[in-house]
Amino acid sequence: MIDPLSVAAVTTFLGSVTSSVASESGRRLCDAVGVMVARATGRPVPAPDDAAEREAAARLLVEAALADPGQSRALGALMAEAQGRLLTADRLPPRLLPAPTRHFTDRKGPLRLLKREATRTADGRPRVALVHGPEAIGTSQLVYFWGAREAGRYRDGMLHADLGGTGSAGTAMTASAVLGRFLTALGVADQHLPATLEERAARYRALTAERELLVVLDHARSAAQVLPLLTAAAGVFTVVVARRPLTGLDAAPVPVGPLGDRDARHLLVNVAGKEAVSAARARVPATLRQCAGSPFALRLAAADLLAPAGPAAGGGDPVRAVVERQYVGLPPQAARVFRLTALRPWESVGARLAAAASGLAEDEAGQALHLLAERRLLEAAGDGTGERYRFRPAVRDYAAEAALREDGQAACHTAVLRCADALLRFAVPADFAALDKRWHLGPRYAELGRGPYATPGDAVAALLGEVGNLVEAALAAEEFGADDTACQLVESLYAVQLKAGRHEQLLPALRAGRTAADRHAPDSAMAGRMHTQLAMALMKLADNAAADAELTAARAADERAGHLRGQATASEVLGLLRLNQWRWQEALECFEAAEQLLAAIAPGEAGHADVPRGLALLKRHRGRALRGLLRPDEAWPLLAEALAFFEGIGEAYNAARARTDMADVRIDQRRHDDALALIAEADRTLRAEHAAEALEELDFLRRRIDAERP
Repeated sequence: MIDPLSVAAVTTFLGSVTSSVASESGRRLCDAVGVMVARATGRPVPAPDDAAEREAAARLLVEAALADPGQSRALGALMAEAQGRLLTADRLPPRLLPAPTRHFTDRKGPLRLLKREATRTADGRPRVALVHGPEAIGTSQLVYFWGAREAGRYRDGMLHADLGGTGSAGTAMTASAVLGRFLTALGVADQHLPATLEERAARYRALTAERELLVVLDHARSAAQVLPLLTAAAGVFTVVVARRPLTGLDAAPVPVGPLGDRDARHLLVNVAGKEAVSAARARVPATLRQCAGSPFALRLAAADLLAPAGPAAGGGDPVRAVVERQYVGLPPQAARVFRLTALRPWESVGARLAAAASGLAEDEAGQALHLLAERRLLEAAGDGTGERYRFRPAVRDYAAEAALREDGQAACHTAVLRCADALLRFAVPADFAALDKRWHLGPRYAELGRGPYATPGDAVAALLGEVGNLVEAALAAEEFGADDTACQLVESLYAVQLKAGRHEQLLPALRAGRTAADRHAPDSAMAGRMHTQLAMALMKLADNAAADAELTAARAADERAGHLRGQATASEVLGLLRLNQWRWQEALECFEAAEQLLAAIAPGEAGHADVPRGLALLKRHRGRALRGLLRPDEAWPLLAEALAFFEGIGEAYNAARARTDMADVRIDQRRHDDALALIAEADRTLRAEHAAEALEELDFLRRRIDAERP
């Protein structure tokens, strides 16, 4: 129960709120609590760092709530927000488990072991099974089949996450990201997601305590990945899928081996059809031997039974043998696409990426992808378009080896960089269209210009459709020494970072951009940009110390480069960090320092054209700092001036953000109708912009108003 008059409850609330800045509405919640504490004390107070400081602040808030019913309602509303009571009431149970493949065959023993662990008497230990077996033996399909068959047992849903991911090791899902996905599926709104792994794990355990859930953790690499994701809830059964037993994981083992001869033949007949198997009866025994009981190899071989050639000699790896057989029969263009798109673990491959990798025209590359999918060498990516595909790991390994063998290392290197360049050429115009008024550094912005998108929201949506590949491209460019390309790719992710969040997903690319800039041009404005973008993500993830260090490095790089615009941005972002810490006066000083830096940019110098816009942004930020300093009469005209400027230049996004800040001031003054009018106008703009994070803020402000009104 939410009790704004309990010191213990308010102390707990303060412990969570200062780490709630992962989303924009979480940051807005943090600001609101900071202002409330300042009002209770009569002076600004930095965000509490330890238990004693939190308890002291809690006592002040409770005293204020006892003295003022309006303060009590406001505090209760913020506490309810922080504790995430406002779950989606009509949310259906999550069903994230992929559907099993057709013609699932045998596996009675492993299925029996899964049921034994799922139904054992609850004794306080987590119900966990570890399904393990070699690549392409069907471990994941076994679990999908079992989950579909036992769905009625899990009335509260089924969760699924791929811990290995389809990207590089650096882009695999972290435990924190998995928990974020699970909490969202279980009804926690994005603005309520805790920032840290420990807080997310605690929230997950609390939410699952009384639920009946199947949780599947696919392609686990280690026990360390899995342990934060376990719960001892009696109704939760967690199934871990891995290639081998995982040392340190206390789980019921469920080994999966090859299909027996009878079941392998049965699967071959089911997939290929009786007529095809009968027509190729002379080759069936060799095909079965070659596939060695691998369901995936058997499915590949089923499509090839009528080919005129005999089975290829594939050595001891059944999947490799059948993939090789399919590969040698491909037309040259399809074979080239197959090899060269496999050189990086792209999230998905479409015609644009395949054309870049292979050097073919886009329509030819698209036809090759369709053929590869027909031959089962690629799988549909499941994006709903039917135009994008992905590799299974074993198939990609074979294709990449073939590329190195047949094309050579230099050609492979060139193919990867062509892909990175193609993605850069896509991303720059989209990022430009999404935020066309901001300043840019990469030369591709001047070369390519603004993309042909109807609205900024359309541009953000296009970037989100490729964000996994853009992260992988930045990693590849940095790894291959194409530092300038890596930095420009990271710069092109700025609109996604600002408007859609995705901070954890972008973090590997942001770090790659920072590394590339420091290696390539440490004394450049681009180095300052890379450090600043990384700091912004770290700030959102509540890693304030690391963000502070990156901003110090950004300011130093920009100073060495003589880039005043970059120095001003670093000072501005440091001010935003200080806002999160309720260090309002320091934030105000950072914004004033940034204004002085902008004012020093002379006509004709880099960044001069952006000075008026930069000053308008700083007015917004100064208004927020003055609100924290309990000086709303000074904050309001600054926010109004910022709004007028952004409306004057047609920058709808930042005009809406200024209105949101103004609504905050009106809520503090309990002028709720005025605040709702500002929120409604901002909502119309931000919805068209696809600015998900900013829309979350508006929802939070509406809930505050509803809860605070008598």
